[in-house]
Amino acid sequence: MTDSMMSKAATMEIPINSNGDTGTLTEDDGLEQDLQQVMVSGPNLNETSIVSGGYGGTAEGIIPTSSIKGPAVRYNAEFTKRIPVTGLGSNMHHSSSSSSMTAEEATRGVAVEKLENMKKWSINTYKCTKQMISERFGRGSRTVDLELEAQIEVLRDTKRKYETVLRLAKALTNHFYNMVQTQHALGDTFADLSQKSPELRDEFGYNAETQKLLCKNGETLLGAINFFVSSINTLVNKTMEDTLMTIKMYENARLEFDAYRSDLEELSLGPRDAVAVARIDAAQQQYQAQKDKYERLRSDVIIKLKFLEENKVKVMHKQLLLFHNAISAYFAGNQQQLEQTLNQFNIKLRPPGADKPSWLEEQ
Repeated sequence: MTDSMMSKAATMEIPINSNGDTGTLTEDDGLEQDLQQVMVSGPNLNETSIVSGGYGGTAEGIIPTSSIKGPAVRYNAEFTKRIPVTGLGSNMHHSSSSSSMTAEEATRGVAVEKLENMKKWSINTYKCTKQMISERFGRGSRTVDLELEAQIEVLRDTKRKYETVLRLAKALTNHFYNMVQTQHALGDTFADLSQKSPELRDEFGYNAETQKLLCKNGETLLGAINFFVSSINTLVNKTMEDTLMTIKMYENARLEFDAYRSDLEELSLGPRDAVAVARIDAAQQQYQAQKDKYERLRSDVIIKLKFLEENKVKVMHKQLLLFHNAISAYFAGNQQQLEQTLNQFNIKLRPPGADKPSWLEEQ
C-alpha cells in the first residue's frame, strides 16, 4: 500500500505538456494533462477487480471485471473544448422575421406601383380633358387627317343604314313567320272540314293542299331570309363594330397626342433654366411615345377600313342575290327554283319542331 501511494505521488509530480515533454504548465493545462496521463497510462479496466466490502475482506467478494461486457471507454481531450452551438429557436425567429420583412416589402412595392399608376393616369386625364375643352371652345389646335376622317364618317353612315336594313329584315321575318303559322293552321282546318263535310270535301281538300304548299314554300323562304338576316347582323354588329372600336382607340390616341404636343409647345416657350430643360426633355420623350402610338393606330385604322370595304362588297353581293332570287321564286310560285336557290347558297332548313336547339348543340 505504501508502494502504491509512492507511485501515485511520483506520477502527480511529473508535469507533461501537450507534446509529451516535461515543462512548466498552467494550472488548468496541468490538470487536463494529468487526467489524460492517468487515463492513458493507468491500469487496464478489464484487468482490475471490484472489491465488495472493506480492506481485508474475503476473496469471495472479489468480482473480476473482465467478465463485464461493454464498449471500451477512451478519453479524448478534444471533447473538453467548448463548442458554440446556435439555438434552433433563434434560427426560427430569424427566418420568420425575414419572411415577414419580405412580405412587407412586397406589399409596399405593390402599393407604390399602384400610386405611380394612379399618378400617371391622373396627369394623362388632366391633359386630355384640358385639350378636349380647348378644342371645343376653339382655343386649341388638333391634328386632322381629312381623307381618313371622311372614310370614318362614311363608315358610320353606312353602319346606320345597314342597321335600318337589319331592323326591317327582322320585322319582315317576324311577320312572314306569323303568316306561315296562320297558313299552317288554316290548312289543318280545311283538311278537318273536308272530312266532316262530304258535300264540300273536294273544295276543302283543294284549299287544304294549297295552304300546305304555301306553308312549305313559306318555310323555305323563311330559311333564306333568316340566313340573310344572320349575315347582315354579323357584318354590322361584329365586323363593322370591330373596326369602329379601333377607330375609337385611334381618336383617343389622337387626343393624347395633341395634349402632349400642346404641353411640349408651352414648355418650349418658357425659360431655359436647368429645371425647365429637364422638363422639356421628359415632355419630348412623352410626346414621341404618343406620336408613335398615334401613327400605329392610324395605320391599323387604314388597313381595317380597306379590308372592311372588300368584305362588305363580297358579303352583300351574295346576300342581295340570295334575297332577290328567294323572294322572286316564292311569289312566282316556283317551288323548284326556290329550292335551287337554297342549294346554291348551301342553306339547310331546320326540320319542323327544331326551333329550339338541343342541349348537345348548346354545349
